[in-house]
Amino acid sequence: MRMNQERDPRVRQLASMARASISRRQMLGGAGAGLAALGLSACAPPEPPAGGKPELKLPKDMSATEKTLAWANWTAYLDVNEETNKHDSLEAFIAETGILATYSEDIDDNDSYVSKIRPQLQATPPQDIKRDIITLTDWMANRMIRDQLVQPLDLIHIPNAGRLLEPLKDVSFDPGRLYSLTWQSGFAGIGYDKSKVGRELKSLKDLWAEDLKGKITVLSEFRDTVGLIMLSQGVDISGTFTKDQVAAGMDEVTKRVADGSIRRIKGNAYMEDLKSGNAIAGIVWSGDISILRAETENDNWEFVIPDSGGTLWSDNMMIPITSTHRRNAMKLMDFYYRPDIAAQVAAYVNYICPVTGAQEEMKKIDPELADSPLIFPTSQWITEHNVKGFRALSAAEDEEYSKMWAKVVGN
Repeated sequence: MRMNQERDPRVRQLASMARASISRRQMLGGAGAGLAALGLSACAPPEPPAGGKPELKLPKDMSATEKTLAWANWTAYLDVNEETNKHDSLEAFIAETGILATYSEDIDDNDSYVSKIRPQLQATPPQDIKRDIITLTDWMANRMIRDQLVQPLDLIHIPNAGRLLEPLKDVSFDPGRLYSLTWQSGFAGIGYDKSKVGRELKSLKDLWAEDLKGKITVLSEFRDTVGLIMLSQGVDISGTFTKDQVAAGMDEVTKRVADGSIRRIKGNAYMEDLKSGNAIAGIVWSGDISILRAETENDNWEFVIPDSGGTLWSDNMMIPITSTHRRNAMKLMDFYYRPDIAAQVAAYVNYICPVTGAQEEMKKIDPELADSPLIFPTSQWITEHNVKGFRALSAAEDEEYSKMWAKVVGN
């Protein structure tokens, strides 16, 4: 369903706000070229369980007789019609396919969500988590594939998967994209309310100013919060770094909690503190600023990549091993990889769109939004802003650093 030029007022408002939050610059190269510059495909491959991988036993697919589908995602991550409070793109999928798709904003944080569903998925036999698609970040997707907790995809039934941006097609945590498809990508950086802060914030050092104590929120995703801090400490998070360098980044968070600078360390729920005014700045995800502007009716919310650099990540759609609606799930993935639908979603969520051809479709929705580096970044923009992807960790590093971070956040 192509969005009409007389688009929803919500999308018009978000498009205007997105234009106001970025620096317009001449765009060079193809859409998403910056993803290649970040080397997102250079992730460590998943390590098989000790003793090798057992044969994966999947439940019978009931898609032919059960026209249903349940999708778990993060908040503010799918287009919403403000008048009907429904997701127009999802309603179009339901009308076109006859599959009753339900959508729930279950995911606040990768670790907390997977901690809830992992015991069911690893039970003998596995217990149904009542979700047919789950949407998790690269590093957690790595774990889920490694631990055989997701089903393989039949790409022949997802022809539009070929539209995935070239740099994302062969990530080594999922070579050939046999288990996952990118939903959206995005940046982590600084977000703040200009009217309440009263000045520009350009660096992480600016966040720790005396007058902002107790008014800062940071993300519980350590690859973003600690990743930004490590960049500010001169560490290349996309390359080789040491445990001591990771510890130094975490120590900075501990210090800023102790001195009262950081109010809270949160997952996606960090938005509530920003909406309420309890926090006026913090480490945030790029697309959330446009949502903040709309929901608070405050155009003063600003997103910037810190002068020392920002982080980049991707979230991925996968089918858990307990799903009995695998074919239905693949139909939905294929639908959202149509350029017109991908552009409709991107116009609302303002994250990096992973679908080739969507930029041309975005020009029909909003020509200026099609030029946004927050949605269609180029290698030049990425390089200028020193944006880096946090390198994939080995299983041992992942376990050790996760335990270190749990102590910092008090878990």
